[in-house]
Amino acid sequence: MHIGNYEIHPVETGRFALDGGAMFGVVPKPLWEKTNPPDEKNRITLAARALLLRGEGRTVLIDTGNGGKFNEKLASIYRIDTGGSDMVSSLARYGVSPDAVSDVILTHLHFDHAGGSTKILNREAVPAFPRARYYVQAEHWRAAAAPTERDRASFFPDDFLPLREHGVLEFTEGEGDVLPGVSVCLVHGHTTALQCPLISDGRTTLFFCADLVPTSAHVALPWIMAYDLRPLVTLEEKRRLLAKAADEGWIMFFEHDPLLAAARLSRTDKGIVLGEPVSME
Repeated sequence: MHIGNYEIHPVETGRFALDGGAMFGVVPKPLWEKTNPPDEKNRITLAARALLLRGEGRTVLIDTGNGGKFNEKLASIYRIDTGGSDMVSSLARYGVSPDAVSDVILTHLHFDHAGGSTKILNREAVPAFPRARYYVQAEHWRAAAAPTERDRASFFPDDFLPLREHGVLEFTEGEGDVLPGVSVCLVHGHTTALQCPLISDGRTTLFFCADLVPTSAHVALPWIMAYDLRPLVTLEEKRRLLAKAADEGWIMFFEHDPLLAAARLSRTDKGIVLGEPVSME
């Protein structure tokens, strides 16, 4: 896929699993299990799908997946599986090495989005993309550095503190352009100051949904994760942004959907629904 001067590819970094009830909040299990069947521990399979942009003299990643720093206990709890793909091997398919990445935009610092930002080298967590600048919202960084008891388990300090220690961190402040042709909009329902990137050339726009709409099933307005700090804020953010996406024909990129990477939305008598899949080739 090309948008403007960018060549764009999905990057599969592996699969993991989270509790289905937590992923769908108040939605009854007989509804969500139709499209997201759980395992014997009630966990559903999720992708950890990043996005690669090449153009404008840059090689850009949006989010970095879970990474490879999990101990045996956590890897079992979250059913981490990189047997089919991981960040390094997936990038290699496009002729990209970790050293070639120039920029990493992190939507937020939860472990399944920022875990691959660092790696262990000589028993120390260091940036996984040593020549890259990492972009994080300053407001979100402050929230991640002092999390509440409710969301503390979602933040692993080794995923992001080394970025500051190694001098590769760039703070973004609010909405607007981050790189040429790449802007971000902010949402606050899932976590404080999550930045959702938009890649646009004025004709075609791709919206990186992150955890505002983690899977295609979450297009339905009330399908909101129990993980969200402010679910009613999420509801209004989805109402506003999904309407704009449907009206303007945005391509929605789903970070966690195990089967569908991208699709457009449609307006119907029943509201905004998932439209036709979009090929990323």
